[in-house]
Amino acid sequence: MNAAIRFLTAPLRRVPVSRDLNEVFDQGLTFGEKLADRVAAIGGSWSFIIGFGLFMVAWALLNTMVLATRAFDPFPFIFLNLMLSMLAALQAPVIMMSQNRQAAKDRLEARMDYETNLRTETEIANLHEKMDRLLARLEVDA
Repeated sequence: MNAAIRFLTAPLRRVPVSRDLNEVFDQGLTFGEKLADRVAAIGGSWSFIIGFGLFMVAWALLNTMVLATRAFDPFPFIFLNLMLSMLAALQAPVIMMSQNRQAAKDRLEARMDYETNLRTETEIANLHEKMDRLLARLEVDA
């Protein structure tokens, strides 16, 4: 039997066809995709922004006041700029991969909503048909 026909006739057979979006989507994720999602979740958080801001302030204080004469990265902090550039160069594509996956998840959610709407329409049509038969039977009996 065709999958679409099985899907549409499931309410007639009283077979549940509901699926959990997160389970369906997470089944196909690779380790790298899960890692990219985790990096994006951490890199896009206030905790990361505040922690990284504190790190940069500590770096600047260490290299200007604490190690003033023997600073390993004196002002204008060229090594810090290099590290920030490398972090941005790695973090941006990882976040974009995660956003692409989120868009794919949104498309899957829309598809599952559409399927739910089809099942609902089928069930409502079945109920209308039953009501029509009941009304016809009542008219015959009356």
